[in-house]
Amino acid sequence: MAQIATENSPVDELDYSLSAMDRCDSCGAQAYVRVTLASGDLLFCAHHGAKFKDKLFPTALNWHDESARLLETSAAE
Repeated sequence: MAQIATENSPVDELDYSLSAMDRCDSCGAQAYVRVTLASGDLLFCAHHGAKFKDKLFPTALNWHDESARLLETSAAE
């Protein structure tokens, strides 16, 4: 069963957080989504995370989505 972890999850439940060094495996933009599959991890920008979610979510071991950070950044400006 897949789990969804967001930046609002308690810190001790998250093993990692995404940084500007993490890049989307599809386009190279900053990654905001990390998908853990049995075969390994995939990183996606918010756009590609949303695009592939329907296909990958059913088999994902973990779905870590920090895309809400994009809304916080634009709201602060």
